[in-house]
Amino acid sequence: MLILISATPSPYARKNRIALLEKGIPFQLQTEIPWESATETPKYNPLEKLPILLFDDGTPPIYESWYIQEYITQKYEDRGPSLVPASLDEQLLAKQIQVIADGACDAMGLAFFETGRGERKSEEWLARQLRKVYGALKAIDEFVKKSDGDFLMGKELKIADIAAVSMLGMMDMVERDFQLIKWKEQYPELRVYWEKLEERKSFKETRPVMFDLKEKVA
Repeated sequence: MLILISATPSPYARKNRIALLEKGIPFQLQTEIPWESATETPKYNPLEKLPILLFDDGTPPIYESWYIQEYITQKYEDRGPSLVPASLDEQLLAKQIQVIADGACDAMGLAFFETGRGERKSEEWLARQLRKVYGALKAIDEFVKKSDGDFLMGKELKIADIAAVSMLGMMDMVERDFQLIKWKEQYPELRVYWEKLEERKSFKETRPVMFDLKEKVA
């Protein structure tokens, strides 16, 4: 059976978890905190990042969420829904939406750790990261407004939706638990899109939960 090493608040690993669930691919979830000294993350990924997908047949581990998503959608193309648009242009657009969503998550992660630096915190650096987050929210909101139905591309769930909703789930957690941003009132259509998909079974089962960091990170 596949093993996906994940962190509970991770929007990156959430994308892979949703794809595996949607395709009905059995996997075991292993939870870690990659910044703590006891982590086994470096054992499998030289970049010391999650998620990591492990195999039981001797296949080397793979890592980086976008690459794992590529593996899932291509290796298991004949399992469950496709999750990938049919045309090349739509496939490229779906990957562009993934880039925006992942970039927003990267920026929010940097902003989160910057707030923990106390007197050494750079307001300029923090503002720059939050501009990226709001820029991404605005961009995804535009895709929602152009869409026809519940999904960003066509009539079925695709990797673009998985990336966008995973990102929005992270933003909801950050807004609720840390008050770093506020976006739901500013983007009501985006909120409706997000809330509808969050009720889907694979999304319900993978909602982010913040862990308790016991060791200094930054």
